[in-house]
Amino acid sequence: MMRATTRIGHIGTALGAVAAVLMSALALAPTAHAATGLHVSNGRLVEGNGSDFVMRGVNHAHTWFPTRTAKALSDIKALKANTVRVVLSTGDRWTKNDTADVANVVAQCKQNRLICVLEAHDTTGYGEQGGAVTLARAADYWIGVRSALAGQENYAVVNLGNEPYGNNNAAAWTADTKAAIVKLRNAGIHNALMADAPNWGQDWTFTMRDNAASVLAADPDRNTVFSIHMYGVFDTAAEVKDYLTRFVNAKLPIVVGEFGHNHSDGNPDEDAIMATAQSLGLGYLGWSWSGNSGGVEYLDMATNFAPAALTSWGQRIFKGANGIAATAKEATIYR
Repeated sequence: MMRATTRIGHIGTALGAVAAVLMSALALAPTAHAATGLHVSNGRLVEGNGSDFVMRGVNHAHTWFPTRTAKALSDIKALKANTVRVVLSTGDRWTKNDTADVANVVAQCKQNRLICVLEAHDTTGYGEQGGAVTLARAADYWIGVRSALAGQENYAVVNLGNEPYGNNNAAAWTADTKAAIVKLRNAGIHNALMADAPNWGQDWTFTMRDNAASVLAADPDRNTVFSIHMYGVFDTAAEVKDYLTRFVNAKLPIVVGEFGHNHSDGNPDEDAIMATAQSLGLGYLGWSWSGNSGGVEYLDMATNFAPAALTSWGQRIFKGANGIAATAKEATIYR
């Protein structure tokens, strides 16, 4: 009896010690934030009321064409888009879009009943492109403009950094993405986040595909969507379907954050991209409204920003099969 009693006493002491350690660990761990707007649920992006939200829209290069933005957003909405991805700059490679400007962009998106995906473009091709900055630097930028994001969780998604690695050292994407996410959460940013793939966004090394689950788990809010850019790497329907289906089967949120009908690295299968996204209920955002240069002017959807002068690419994405006009549904927050 004495031995049994003594043993029970030791067990009780041990359990008490374990409980104390667990309480201490919980006190140090980041606290998950209850979703108040757009958020991830069961592998899907949903609105604050739980309604499924499927992005259908295009990219607009605000940082290079700020005076065009107001009309561009109005024209994009008139063509039935429900989302616009807006190019911003941290100030490292192009003129910085400050807090007031970011707030104005969000306000204009709301005026046009569009969901706004805000992206920091200066990270493009880090490790391979001269002048590109780290995801840590992009995170600092978002923290600097966080007052423009606070309270906009129903309307604005924060795209950590555009194509944040080139083809060099792409494996570092995983740790750097996790660190950037935690940095933003610790700073009080609770908008849905979007993480672009490495390899210039095309993830041909499958770094994002194979590590997305651990990246999502590292987000205290569990509110990160993954974005694949589909250009020359995705030139067959089989490649498009395989990549997107793997995310869906793993219940990991994925969107096609950029794609085109042609590209310098090959001929993407835009028909398969749009059809597969539609069949799987996934979002897509085409590149881009207007203003392309450097040999990829063919990616303009509107000639000189004129909606009455849609290019063949503009006609395809807005008015073609599985296109924006036929498939986009406005966010319920605006209805």
